[in-house]
Amino acid sequence: SDLPSPFAYLLTIHLKEGRNLVIRDRCGTSDPYVKFKLNGKTLYKSKVVYKNLNPVWDETVVLPVQTLDQKLWIKVYDRDLTSSDFMGSAFVALAELELNRTTEQVLKLEDPNSLEDDMGVIVLNLRIAAGLLLSCLILLNERCERWACFTLGHLAVSFKCTISLPLFIASKPSLNLGHVCVFTRSTRLSDLLRKNQLWNGLVTITLLEGKNIPGGNWAEIFILLKLGDQRYRSKTLCKSANPQWREQFDFHYFSDRKDMLDIEVWRKDNKKHEELLGTCQVDITALPMKQTNCLELPLEKHPGSLLMLVAVAPCTGVSISDLCVCPLGDPSERQQISQRYCLRNSFRDIKDVGFLQVKVLKAVDLLAADFAGKSDPFCVLELGNDSLQTHTVYKNLNPEWNKVFTFPIKDIHDVLEVTVFDEDGDKPPDFLGKVAIPLLSIRNGKQSCYTLKNKDLERASKGVIYLELDVLFNPIKASIRTFKPREKRFTEDNRKFSKKILSRNVDRVKKITMAIWNTIQFLRSCFLWESTVKSMIAFVVFVVTVWSVELYMVPLALLVLFAYNFSLVTTGKVNSTQDAQASKIAELMGLDEDEDDDDKESEKKGLIDRIHMVQEIIIAVQTILEETASFGERIKNTFNWTVPFLSVLACLVLVAATVILYFIPLRYIVLIWGINKFTKKLRNPYAIDNNELLDFLSRVPSDVQ
Repeated sequence: SDLPSPFAYLLTIHLKEGRNLVIRDRCGTSDPYVKFKLNGKTLYKSKVVYKNLNPVWDETVVLPVQTLDQKLWIKVYDRDLTSSDFMGSAFVALAELELNRTTEQVLKLEDPNSLEDDMGVIVLNLRIAAGLLLSCLILLNERCERWACFTLGHLAVSFKCTISLPLFIASKPSLNLGHVCVFTRSTRLSDLLRKNQLWNGLVTITLLEGKNIPGGNWAEIFILLKLGDQRYRSKTLCKSANPQWREQFDFHYFSDRKDMLDIEVWRKDNKKHEELLGTCQVDITALPMKQTNCLELPLEKHPGSLLMLVAVAPCTGVSISDLCVCPLGDPSERQQISQRYCLRNSFRDIKDVGFLQVKVLKAVDLLAADFAGKSDPFCVLELGNDSLQTHTVYKNLNPEWNKVFTFPIKDIHDVLEVTVFDEDGDKPPDFLGKVAIPLLSIRNGKQSCYTLKNKDLERASKGVIYLELDVLFNPIKASIRTFKPREKRFTEDNRKFSKKILSRNVDRVKKITMAIWNTIQFLRSCFLWESTVKSMIAFVVFVVTVWSVELYMVPLALLVLFAYNFSLVTTGKVNSTQDAQASKIAELMGLDEDEDDDDKESEKKGLIDRIHMVQEIIIAVQTILEETASFGERIKNTFNWTVPFLSVLACLVLVAATVILYFIPLRYIVLIWGINKFTKKLRNPYAIDNNELLDFLSRVPSDVQ
């Protein structure tokens, strides 16, 4: 009792499972996770178990506790991408626990604001232990290795830490330790934070087909694939008991997590009701590395099976470090990385397109998100599905992170998104600002200041962020990747109806329609001889063109159009036109915020729920309009040299097409094309079909982008 004991007890929690939890998702399930709180502070958050009302967590955590005159709160939430829905809570009075004895607790979940009587139960084991004085000091030596110095009475022990402190304490029950003091750097970026972010492998799933899927003949079928927190949803196929997907998905692989690949087969009827048809699992750790495995997986407790290819490959190039040890700062390492992406290695490891290094230096004049006029900012960097984050700088509007992040580049047309958030305890973080930087626009080694924008990148937010970026890539690998399908994004929330987006898409389609209509009217006026001079010129051009044109002249004419637009770009005429279009789009996007507030208020009143079927039809129309407008704008922007890399690539393809059409008869070209199409399935039964032209256009930004 005489000892200074800010943490006199150790509380061991073994979270086992949940039973009969409440439904929070529209599909009739929930994605539950658990938070443990003391004195209003979240001490631990469990993993998320997706689509399960009887989740099994089997997680253990050891927490230091100051006194026993407090309550341990257990709160259950349903995970959504934008927010979390409350699923009930329970508490345990620590004073009622016996010292040094493990007791099982079956806690009934309750919510005074809910009308549900039975919200399920949470099962866990609790153990409270008290002991002698222990002081732990974690230091960082010059080589960034961790050392621990323990003082137990008059005995001092020092050794290198290779395990985390809770694991060390749990493995030494004979020490009966109580007093724990951990000293870290003020930045709070621990090795654990880095380790939890850095993946060291890539799991590639090729979903081929289903066989004898129950109920597939009268409902639409889709697949959900989950590996840890990563989720993909396949495309929804028409009614068939043997659906063919032919889709590819890439997961990050963490060798120390031992996660199972969960596969769920779902069906959706005409009323949009979703029902789980069957599940299966794949143990990724049991598969050999650097080898494609063909698996036919039977559905558990249901007839039918899934055929897929699974490949596990090591992944390099992902790192988080301090400024003093950045990879490209070392001349020898920079030369080694440059050699990896030189032209000589263009056909080696074709998926490894390039290397990106991002120095996140600091931010200035951020938005104050806390009541005290401060913020707790941290940065999240996203490149495609890859995501890394900085540590949190507490109570600061001018944070300095000074960290270096590296990413492997899989598509040179990806956009790096850097988002600044305010950490808000156990609540979702508050958005402070965002920037989006296309990889092809990066100037190597130049420190740049970027103005933060709002979530939709429509208007400027408060504050700026300082970044220094370097990108190294192989142009041949990047060109080949351009004509292949883009990487699918992880599952996101369903799109919602927005009046301003619908209005913008209608205006974009109207522009394209008017351009086509004006062309038709011009041809019609030539036929009707409304202007004698114009009609005479058009007639002469028509006769000369039909009489002398050859097939190879078609791509040649497109090359002339590229050259003409390039001359406009050099004189600045195209840029001024595009700026005018951008300003007009900004006006469409910047509708009164009161309109958005009205939409949100309508959603709160349940209007969207009452017209759910109508809303889905409107969303489908909104999506079709957007795709139609984007397609036309991307064709225009290809010729306008909006992205010079893509325009140069298109010119090279047109030059090759011109030469081929000039020297090789058309019948031979069509014959080679047909033989390739007919024999593709025979040569590679698991090939994924794609349209190279559409894949190319998907890399060209639309006017809104």
